[in-house]
Amino acid sequence: MRTVSSLPYQVQEVEHLWITMSDGTRLAARLWLPVSAVAEPVPGVLELIPYRKRDLTAQRDSVHHPYIAGHGYACVRVDLRGSGDSEGVLMDEYLEQELQDAEEVLAWMAVQPWCDGTTAMMGISWGGFNALQVAARRPPSLGAIVTVCSTDDRYTDDVHYMGGCLLSDNLSWASTMFAYNSCPPDPAVVGARWREMWLERLERSGLWLEEWLRHQRRDDYWRHGSVGEEFSAIRCPVFAVSGWADGYSNAVFRLLRGLDVPTRGLVGPWSHKYPHLGQPGPAIGFLQEVVAWWDRWLKGKDDGADPPALTIWMQDSVRPSTTYADRPGRWVGEPSWPSPRIVETRFPLGRHRIAAPDRPEPSPVLSVQSPLWVGHFAGKWCSYNAPPDMPYDQREEDGGSMVFDSDLLPERLEVLGAPRVELTLAADRPVAMVVARLSDVAPDGEATRVSYGVRNLTHHAGSEDPQLLEPGERYTVAVQLNGMAQSFPAGHRLRLSLSTTYWPVVWPSPEPVRLTVFPEESHLVLPVRPVGVDDGEPAPVFGEPEGTPPISVTQLRPGEHDWTVTRNMVDLSGALDVLKDLGVVRFDAIDLAVTRRAHERYTFVGRDFCSVRGETDWAMGFERGDWQVRTRTRTVLTSTATDFHLIAELDAYEGEVRVASKTWRTTIPRDFL
Repeated sequence: MRTVSSLPYQVQEVEHLWITMSDGTRLAARLWLPVSAVAEPVPGVLELIPYRKRDLTAQRDSVHHPYIAGHGYACVRVDLRGSGDSEGVLMDEYLEQELQDAEEVLAWMAVQPWCDGTTAMMGISWGGFNALQVAARRPPSLGAIVTVCSTDDRYTDDVHYMGGCLLSDNLSWASTMFAYNSCPPDPAVVGARWREMWLERLERSGLWLEEWLRHQRRDDYWRHGSVGEEFSAIRCPVFAVSGWADGYSNAVFRLLRGLDVPTRGLVGPWSHKYPHLGQPGPAIGFLQEVVAWWDRWLKGKDDGADPPALTIWMQDSVRPSTTYADRPGRWVGEPSWPSPRIVETRFPLGRHRIAAPDRPEPSPVLSVQSPLWVGHFAGKWCSYNAPPDMPYDQREEDGGSMVFDSDLLPERLEVLGAPRVELTLAADRPVAMVVARLSDVAPDGEATRVSYGVRNLTHHAGSEDPQLLEPGERYTVAVQLNGMAQSFPAGHRLRLSLSTTYWPVVWPSPEPVRLTVFPEESHLVLPVRPVGVDDGEPAPVFGEPEGTPPISVTQLRPGEHDWTVTRNMVDLSGALDVLKDLGVVRFDAIDLAVTRRAHERYTFVGRDFCSVRGETDWAMGFERGDWQVRTRTRTVLTSTATDFHLIAELDAYEGEVRVASKTWRTTIPRDFL
C-alpha cells in the first residue's frame, strides 16, 4: 500500500473525547477532521465497533480515517457501549441499545460546529452490520453508508448458522468476544474508575454462546437486525463490499437485488479485510472509491463516472492451497443485478457424472455415509487472513463423499452468481444434513474447492418450523451454494461432491446418517456468464491502494500461526488445531504492550458422533509500567444425541493477583440439529 502524507485538507486529530448518551453513559471516541472544518463544516462519517479504538484497531484506523478526513470529512471512531474505553457493559451483538446509541451519536455529530448536518456510516464486519441496521432506522442526518463484509440475514448467512446447520465459527466467534469483553478500559483515559468498570464487565457481560445456542431455528432473535426482512426500510445509498475468501459475499448479491435505492456492489478476491488492505490480492485503491462515494451522495459532486452496479473479480483456475498471496483473474462489471446476461443452466446428474445440459443419463440410486473426518481440509467458514485457513486439495474429502464429475470441458466456462444443487433424496435417520461442494478439477486430478453449501434436511420446509424426517421417505431439497465468480479452463472438469458430514465447519448430526440420492431426479444448476460478453466493454479499473501512514508499533514478541490436522491410528481419533498468536505488540505513542493468543481445537474419535468436541483457549494482556492486567478465557462445547453441553471459564488477573473467576456449565437441548 502506498502511504500518502499530502492530502487536499490538512487534518487534525482529537485523540480522545466523550459523547454522552441520553441515559448519562459516556462513549469514548476519536476524531479526525479538516483543520478548516469549523469555518467550513463538512459531512461526518461514523465507525462504531467494539474492538478498542485505542489499541486493537488503532493501526488500521490510522490508515483510513485520516485519509478520508484529508479529503474533506470528519471521521468519528467510537467504541461501543461496554467496549474499549466506553462506559457500560456489552451484552450481545446488535442489541436495541447499540442501535439507539448509534442514532444518538449521529445526532450529536450532525450538530457539531465542524459538521454540515450530514452524516454517513462505514465499517467492516460488526461495523458493516450496524451500518445497515441503522440505515433501516432512517436517522434524519444519515446520507449514505459503506458496508463491508456484512449480511442482511443474521440467521441464514452469518457466523452462527448456515442452511440450518450450526457452524463451529459460532463457537470460535463467541470465544473471541468472550475474550474481548474481558478486557479493561485504559486507566490513562478513564482514570481511577478503570478497575470498577472492568469488574462490572467481567461480572455482567455474560456468555454469548449460550444465548446463541438457545436459538437454533430462525426466530425473532435473528430477525432483529436482519435488514433483509424489510429492504424497503433503507432509504439511503448503499455501497456493499466483500471478498470471495470472506464469509459474507452472498449479501452483496441480495442487497443489489432487494434494495430500491442507489446501490453499488464490489466483490474482490479478499478475505475478511478492507480492500485497500486486501489479502489475497490484488488489493485496490478502495479509499479512493469510498471518497468518491461520499462525494457523490454527501456533497452532491458528480464526476461523470458511473461504475457498474456490480464489480467482481472473476477468478481464474488455481492449484489448491491453504493460502494465496494473489488470486489470478480479472475485473468484470455487470450493469445491473440480477444480470440479464447470466444464463441459469441445468446439468442433470447421472451415475457419478455431471451430464451435459438437457442430456440426462440413466443412473442407479446412489448412497453415501460420510466419516467424521470429511471437512478437515475445508479451511475456515470465513478466512480472517490468518493463514493457513483456506481449503486445501479436496481429493481426501472426496474419498468420504458421493462424487459426480463432468466430462472434460471443451472450452472455458465462466460462472457468476450462486449455484444450487436440486436433490431428490432419502435419509435413514430423522435428523440429517447434506453438504454440497463444487470443485475445479485439473488434468492432474488436483481439486480446488470453488464453492459449497450445507442444508439441515429437517429445515426442508423452512427454518422457522423444522420437522423430523421420515426415514426412507423421498424429499426434494435445494442446497444453495455460496456465490462465486470462477473461470474453469478447457480441459478441466467440474466436480460436485455430496457428504453427510463437514466437521468442523458444521456440527455433525446426532448420529451417522446414510443418504440415498436419486440422480435422475437431481441437478446441478449453474449461473453461467457467457464467455466474450465483455468484448468491447472497458474493464473496471482501480487505483493503487492508498492510505495515510500507520501509527508506530513495535513487535516485542513475534506471533505465530499454525493449522494442524492429526490422526491417531490407535484410537482412530482426529484433531484440527488452529493457533493464532499475535505475539506482544507495543503501541509506541501510548507505551502500551498488548498480548493476544488464541488456540482452537476440534476433535472426534472414530465413528462416535457424540465424541465431537470444540475447545477454545484465549489469553489477553495489557501492560504499561506497573499496570499489568491479563485474562484467560476457555470454552468447551460437546454434545450427545439430545443435548449440547457447554463449559466456560474466565480468570482475570491484576499483576499476579486473580481478581475475578467465573465458571459456566449448562446443557441446551438440540432442536432438530
